[in-house]
Amino acid sequence: MAARVDSFRVLLTVRVNPGMEQDFERVWSEGSKEVTAQTANLGHALARSAMPGEESVYFVVSDWTDKDAFLAFERSPEHVAHREKLHPYRSGGSLAMMRMVEVAG
Repeated sequence: MAARVDSFRVLLTVRVNPGMEQDFERVWSEGSKEVTAQTANLGHALARSAMPGEESVYFVVSDWTDKDAFLAFERSPEHVAHREKLHPYRSGGSLAMMRMVEVAG
């Protein structure tokens, strides 16, 4: 991922219904190209929690040029359709939006 100090980061925590993890990963991966095709997207990643008892918790991190570009993508018909495909696998989650302050390394 190509985060910059002036970029906008989104962290989505997703709770997946137990036993549906592989299907969730497959459907997420199928829609991944829609995100990376956006000129304002600087990269994104899917990670699975390594904490005991959180085997069905995932984290989606995506970096964007700015907040407005991310919000425009969030409202786009393509993203709404992809989100609807993921909905049956989800049992909950949360969204955090932030501005990058420092990027080391």
